[in-house]
Amino acid sequence: MSWLQALVLGLVQGLTEFLPISSSAHVRIVSTLFFGNDAGASFTAVIQLGTEVAVLIYFAKDIGNFIAAWFRGLFSKAARATDDYRMAWYVIIGSVPISVLGYLFKDEIRSSFRNLWITATVLVLFGLLLGVADHFAQHLRSRLKLTDAVGMGLAQALALIPGVSRSGGTLTAGLFLGLDRAAAARYSFLLALPAVFGAGIFSIPDVLDRGGEPNAASVPQMIVATVIAFGVGYATIAWLLRYVSKHSYSAFVWYRLMLGIVLMGLLSMGLINAT
Repeated sequence: MSWLQALVLGLVQGLTEFLPISSSAHVRIVSTLFFGNDAGASFTAVIQLGTEVAVLIYFAKDIGNFIAAWFRGLFSKAARATDDYRMAWYVIIGSVPISVLGYLFKDEIRSSFRNLWITATVLVLFGLLLGVADHFAQHLRSRLKLTDAVGMGLAQALALIPGVSRSGGTLTAGLFLGLDRAAAARYSFLLALPAVFGAGIFSIPDVLDRGGEPNAASVPQMIVATVIAFGVGYATIAWLLRYVSKHSYSAFVWYRLMLGIVLMGLLSMGLINAT
């Protein structure tokens, strides 16, 4: 992997992780279209650690409250009645589907799921679903329920397929369940933490074991790409939370549709390799 590719992919990861447009799809597309190769699922998983550190820092106070409330709730009935205690459990429960399916389909995630025809198709399909949810669903609630955690957790598991989008899937489910845009976005950020950290940490040995692959990233490249993803991702969180409090997701819906259609065109004309 060249230094330019590592820098660009770190930037792409930071810009797209929290937007409902699929960061893994963008890393996959940009790597193939502009550099002629796939950076790989392991490299993508590791640089996502940078964006999740951004979530940890941005929501540090809230996350600290959730963890403290969860431990207090083990011994205190009063603590178990708090919103912070419930939110801690909602993050745990919502993380179960992607953890189980990620383990069961780990080989497919690294191979067949990365086919760009699949990426293009789900970009369009889930873009349409997001548009329907954003336009027709009632965005009335800001307080989560157990059903929200389960539904959004199942939706997050679909993001194992590049193009679905972790944030896009969870946001779509949250909007269909009746949450307002800001509440759905906030839980989406928090829900990603266990899954992304788990995937990233377990993928580090694969990245370090270059295995003779000509496009494997060096350790310095991986570190720099992750740091860039962190810095850009932190700014993106703040921007997106302000944006969704005043705007719909229609711009992201149209972007997904156009990107998916353009990608299908490039694949059909043989200008880009699907695998």
